[in-house]
Amino acid sequence: MPTTPPPTVTFRAATRDDLPRIVELIADDAVAAARTGSFGPSHVAGFEAIEASPNDELVVAEHDGEVVGVMQLTFIPGIARNGATRLQVEAVRVDRRLRGQGVGRLLMEHAHARGRERGCALAQLTSDKDRPEAHRFYRSLGYVQSHEGFKRPL
Repeated sequence: MPTTPPPTVTFRAATRDDLPRIVELIADDAVAAARTGSFGPSHVAGFEAIEASPNDELVVAEHDGEVVGVMQLTFIPGIARNGATRLQVEAVRVDRRLRGQGVGRLLMEHAHARGRERGCALAQLTSDKDRPEAHRFYRSLGYVQSHEGFKRPL
């Protein structure tokens, strides 16, 4: 828990104008830098696909008029778990200057609220094995490392 109150943060849907800053935030760590790359046409195409999807949201956090956080939310309808819809949380990033001040917790609270609004029964996420600090953070929010994840390039 932060020792000081978190900064005042507001949340909104990302716009195309936010995209360079979003890419900068996502790429701002050793794990993601190489696989994110520099802002370019592929990011614009990804943004346009998210924007066109009724089951995806790209959310930014603002503090003092600056984008300081981002996350992607995907609402996944399903048959398993008695037809439950799942909230998938991806690409959670907070500006390094504000890390440890509660902004990530506020982002995740916003994600959970959006999931409840959309009728989700479960929130899930993946986190790279090379991010032990992130794992501690997610466990502090009540997430349980209950499954092994697998990925394969296509």
